[in-house]
Amino acid sequence: MSAKYVIIIPDGAADNPQACFDGKTVIEAAHTPNMDKIAAEGRQGICHTVPEKMTPGSDVAMMSLLGYDPAHYYTGRAPIEAVAMGIPLEADDWVFRCNLVTTADNEMMDHSAGHIPTKEASELINELAQSVSDENIQFYTGVSYRHLCVIRGQDFSKVTTQPPHDIIGEKVSKNLPKGKNAELLNQLVAQSAQLFKNHPINGVRSDLGENPVSSIWLWGQGQKAHLEKFQVKYGKTGAVITAVDLVRGLAKLIGFDLIEVEGATGYLDTNFAGKGEAAIEAMDKYDVVLVHIEAPDEAGHAGNPEHKKKAIELIDKFIVGPVYEAVQTYEIYRILVMPDHPTPVEERCHLGEPVPFAMAGTGIKGILHKPFCEKNSFESGFEIGNGPDLMEYFLKI
Repeated sequence: MSAKYVIIIPDGAADNPQACFDGKTVIEAAHTPNMDKIAAEGRQGICHTVPEKMTPGSDVAMMSLLGYDPAHYYTGRAPIEAVAMGIPLEADDWVFRCNLVTTADNEMMDHSAGHIPTKEASELINELAQSVSDENIQFYTGVSYRHLCVIRGQDFSKVTTQPPHDIIGEKVSKNLPKGKNAELLNQLVAQSAQLFKNHPINGVRSDLGENPVSSIWLWGQGQKAHLEKFQVKYGKTGAVITAVDLVRGLAKLIGFDLIEVEGATGYLDTNFAGKGEAAIEAMDKYDVVLVHIEAPDEAGHAGNPEHKKKAIELIDKFIVGPVYEAVQTYEIYRILVMPDHPTPVEERCHLGEPVPFAMAGTGIKGILHKPFCEKNSFESGFEIGNGPDLMEYFLKI
């Protein structure tokens, strides 16, 4: 009988002690009996998912978590999302993530323009595309505030850009793209700001008290991505359940199937129960099933500890609990619960610090029978210094 493996990723769940929770982290404050059970029955530890000198984004951290060394494979965030959206790239093309953002008084206020609905966002991106006459610049609409821009015939290898979710409250002018050919990117940002300034969509959003779209924001650039297939590298089939294009793109690159769940949004209103049910159903067909939940990360970026706590509790109740119970019906199994990176509610950005994990199943012996949290994971003394090594350890029975 083949072994079954389940990985549950509460994105950005790791955090620092919070005064509002009497010095506890969000994970400690949250009611998570199922994560605690996995930690007590199995092993806790910490894992360094972000290599030194690399930006602590979900792209780098998730690649590492999946067992691929970002230092070797990483070519940028946007190329991964391009795979998810089915955008063909030539070897010399450069692709940028294109956020719709809200700025005010030269400050970055909101990296998502109030989580703008896709219908409104698509209209704005399409109008911007029509206003750009250069045939070497193409825009592709995605979901909500997340879109892509492909530019041909230019070299952006010396350009530096900043993720908008990491510069909330900082000066826009200080964080604009810099380096060779950056002026083209800044022209596109300025052109979008002029186009959106008095747009009817923004008028309605302002009347409703919603954040208007100030401009696009270009970042996460890179060129065509390639990853070795997971089945070739690790000898296992797999499937991913996620609402985020970044994770979808990684799944496609490594040859995992994508399982769609109705009502999966990437936010606190996502279909938690549906994701859990889909994971249980997928176990019969696949060796590895990965469930990714974006809601804790979004709450971290919003600086909302209560929403982050609620997201973690819903993950524990509707995903971790039912999935752990179901996977134990197989003769040989393992389950892993871990964030990809910390997104502390005070900093409101990703950090490159190691993350806690809890693992249980066949051949896993507990060494610290305590609830799952950052403190206990560090206390366990079980440390994976090179992120990709965790996958090899997890799969080896």
